[in-house]
Amino acid sequence: MPYPNTLIFVDLAAEDPAAAGRFYAEVFGWRDDPRPEGLYHRMVPGEEFRNPDGSPSQIGNLHLGIFKAANARPHPHPDGVEPRQVATEGRKARVWILISDDDAADRILSAAIERGASLLWRDHYWAEFNGYNHAFRDPWGNEIVLWGKAGPQPAIPESFTRE
Repeated sequence: MPYPNTLIFVDLAAEDPAAAGRFYAEVFGWRDDPRPEGLYHRMVPGEEFRNPDGSPSQIGNLHLGIFKAANARPHPHPDGVEPRQVATEGRKARVWILISDDDAADRILSAAIERGASLLWRDHYWAEFNGYNHAFRDPWGNEIVLWGKAGPQPAIPESFTRE
């Protein structure tokens, strides 16, 4: 079997990539790498994925891109093409963020809401993948799902919804 194609990056649209870069830097503690400022921002979590024993692996964490909706780069035409605004209606892609063992869903949700995000849900357990999840919509309309591993024999709090 040939080596599979690899997911390397996910981009989100924003009217103001610099403001979106600050938002994600403040909410998740990621480094905001403007490339260039205001047009495209690469969010760099740093570190590597962890091995089952908790030690760092050789696989770096994925990056998140934020592009200017009015002129999405890269594109062969220097002025970009339509559409030139963020999508506001209907379903779109969601970004799933694994909550670090050094952080907490409540802190992340509070930081996001303080910076203009809208809470979509919190405190839900999904048995199919054995994890806790919470979600918000950022100020640019992107849906972010926070994921926490429940571990073996999870004790799901009574207040959590379940499926």
